[in-house]
Amino acid sequence: MKLHGLNLADMVGNPYMAEAGQPQRSGTQSLGRGIRLMRMIASKPEFGWRLSDLAAASQHDKATVHRMLACMMEERLVEQRVSDRHYIPGPLMYELGMAHPARVQFQRAAENAVASFAQRMAGIGLLLLRSGSEYVCSVRSGTLPLPGLMVHAGTRRPLFTSSGGIAIVQTLPEDEAHEVLSQNVMQEVTARGGGRLAALQAMRERSARHGFGVNLGDVVPGVHAFAVPVHNSGDQAFAALCLMGSAELYGEERLPQIHEELKSEAAALSELAHTLQL
Repeated sequence: MKLHGLNLADMVGNPYMAEAGQPQRSGTQSLGRGIRLMRMIASKPEFGWRLSDLAAASQHDKATVHRMLACMMEERLVEQRVSDRHYIPGPLMYELGMAHPARVQFQRAAENAVASFAQRMAGIGLLLLRSGSEYVCSVRSGTLPLPGLMVHAGTRRPLFTSSGGIAIVQTLPEDEAHEVLSQNVMQEVTARGGGRLAALQAMRERSARHGFGVNLGDVVPGVHAFAVPVHNSGDQAFAALCLMGSAELYGEERLPQIHEELKSEAAALSELAHTLQL
């Protein structure tokens, strides 16, 4: 990917960024709005969303969002928590995932593999699945206390906020990678402002120099993270295996060893994905 010189801050306000993620066919706008709303609700499964926050984040009026939510609640895609009236994922979101038995089998095998890997490396192991321009944490394993690590099973965030997401972006064609980064910058600036862009840029540049996902405290001081892609049967990076720990545990001098350990474990997961024809 030839995006090493691209500065994330330069993408703010870029017309290309403003167009990223917008529906391209008018006939699918309603469906697209509904899917984006579900993705937003899935991004905060524990805290949930207020109606006003969903309307503001989706840039639709409250009446429109309320009608969409009412339909989703009727279909059990969304629930409204009694205690605070926040909207959270409903059971149908989980049930629909069970319709893909090969992915369920991969998930179960990956849980054991990541747990064994995390124990052997004395750190925290993550498996992140690509979901468009975002990642979803599929597996988290390990008991290492790591203040500042807020990624758990089900966490959904922009790809460029994680070493695992960067490892996936590194495999993409240049145009696709640019589109992903554009969408990610838009998400980041909308949700948090531009304060973290320099840190995220530092992680991306460091990863580019090393050829895999490397975060040496760039985003959260003291938290080091490393990642390599996991490939499916079409040789696409559909996931990333990550290892996270403290600066004391994973200093820069251990990078070659960590890279080899990650590649070996990711190769086994990729082989399983091939066998299951994912």
